[in-house]
Amino acid sequence: MRRLLIAGNWKMNLNLASCVALAEDLKKAAKNISDIDIAVCPPFPYIKSVSNVLAGSNIGVGAQNVYFEKDGAFTGEISTAMLKDVGCQYVILGHSERRHIIHESSELINQKVLATLAADLTPILCVGELLAEREAGVTDQVIRRQFDGSLSGVTAEQMKKVVIAYEPVWAIGTGKVATPEQAEEVHVVTRALIAERYGKEVAEVVRIQYGGSVKAENSKDILLKPNVDGALVGGASLKVDAFMGIINGVK
Repeated sequence: MRRLLIAGNWKMNLNLASCVALAEDLKKAAKNISDIDIAVCPPFPYIKSVSNVLAGSNIGVGAQNVYFEKDGAFTGEISTAMLKDVGCQYVILGHSERRHIIHESSELINQKVLATLAADLTPILCVGELLAEREAGVTDQVIRRQFDGSLSGVTAEQMKKVVIAYEPVWAIGTGKVATPEQAEEVHVVTRALIAERYGKEVAEVVRIQYGGSVKAENSKDILLKPNVDGALVGGASLKVDAFMGIINGVK
């Protein structure tokens, strides 16, 4: 059985005080949960403070991005060693906002995936199609292209540690959400891609999250689908009641 992973992506929100307060409230609210993996990904400046609050708890800490070089003259970038130094376990990579606003290519994301795995951090690799691509009926091709490009050179053993997050771009921050059937359909396609490259055994291990306007009201039916192994949560992760509503909804 694949354990659900519910991860909160706080994006470029909150300040130091509110990040610490949210982490403290989540730590209390989730203290008795043992059958679901939980993680939060604060903005870079607040990771250490959140990590300090959550140390020894059942909530992991992640970053929203990383650079692939170990160190050097890369102004404004953050290395995997720096993330580990402040308590990170996860790194979100290839989020649609990085792909489509910052214009990161799958080739660049691939370098980040490889660096993250080499540092023994868990990558949460995002894939997903634009609205025009869904309407054109090319969702499967988009997922394959992002999968192939972002995971080039990843071994079968490494792949077992990768988390994939299917996030249809048209559902991120829009209030729209894929139906449980739409989510499951793409998750099945994604798992088939893993099996095609790495074999069925690896495909059965890899967790595939759903992301895109996830909230307590719509998450339960999606998370009950057999190939949906958790959620990457945006806005709803910024309030303890909303985030815990998603977590408690599948217990």
